[in-house]
Amino acid sequence: MSQQASGSLARPRYPANLLFVLTAGVFAMASSSIFIRYAQAEGVSSIVIGGARLLIAAALLTPFVLSRHRLDLRELNRRDLLQALAAGFFLALHFAAWISSLEHTSILVSTVIVTASPIWVAILEFMAFRVQPGRTVLAGLVIAISAGVLIALASGGADTPTEGGSQLLGILLAVVGSVAVAIYLVLGRSVRAKLSVIPYIWLVYGCAGLFMALTIAVSGLPVAGFSVEAYVWLLCCAIFPQLIGHSSLNYAVGYLPATIVSMITQLEPVGSAVLAFVLFQELPLPLQIVGSALLLFGVMLASLGQRTPPKTKGA
Repeated sequence: MSQQASGSLARPRYPANLLFVLTAGVFAMASSSIFIRYAQAEGVSSIVIGGARLLIAAALLTPFVLSRHRLDLRELNRRDLLQALAAGFFLALHFAAWISSLEHTSILVSTVIVTASPIWVAILEFMAFRVQPGRTVLAGLVIAISAGVLIALASGGADTPTEGGSQLLGILLAVVGSVAVAIYLVLGRSVRAKLSVIPYIWLVYGCAGLFMALTIAVSGLPVAGFSVEAYVWLLCCAIFPQLIGHSSLNYAVGYLPATIVSMITQLEPVGSAVLAFVLFQELPLPLQIVGSALLLFGVMLASLGQRTPPKTKGA
């Protein structure tokens, strides 16, 4: 075999649309907090926003999944289904906490903290599976935790986006959302390895949506009587950040190392902050910006040092 032929065989093959999918995914994810803010301004509660985006996304995928992926779903055993249900619970908790955090703190602070999930994944892997973090991961953890403290201290006396809000409460809710999504990622790995992206996200979105619907029913939160604009923003939340954004990143994990995809997701808070400044004239405090930049750097270090999880199906 010639050297040229050998080199071509060694070169990994990626779908021609992978770069486009990743770019669209990042832009769609960055729009999430913007659509949420618009829906909140129309009087829709954070829990209803989270439930709507999950249930609408799952409903839109249902005809496609049932027509093309029924056999894939039948291959799942009871343990897989229980793991998907558990992953769905933590995905629901992630959205409930994170979306609520946007009522209290800036879009930059909220999205930077909630996208710090690689930090928590590293901690969870050490606690649950005794995966020893390398020096790069430990350095990232120290920087990220220090940055989080700086953000919290800087936010103590800052104004909140909504009247009666609390910056520190917003930070705490964003941390809960970040931890919850890390647990969701760890729990969902084995199921994701057995399913292609569409049936997988349909399954976990559906489970998470059912938990949110149960919460809405028990709490008695209103789901009707809002303006037309409110329902438009809810639909946008489901289509852009949920279906296009999250699904694009799940798709990319099938072809790229999770480390690379995790680092790419760190562009989301940057894009969200730019949009928040343009649309809402929202400018965080200088120390919040510095802390956010340090947190992003710490997360990127931790992502670089993490081991690659099991390979997943690409499509």
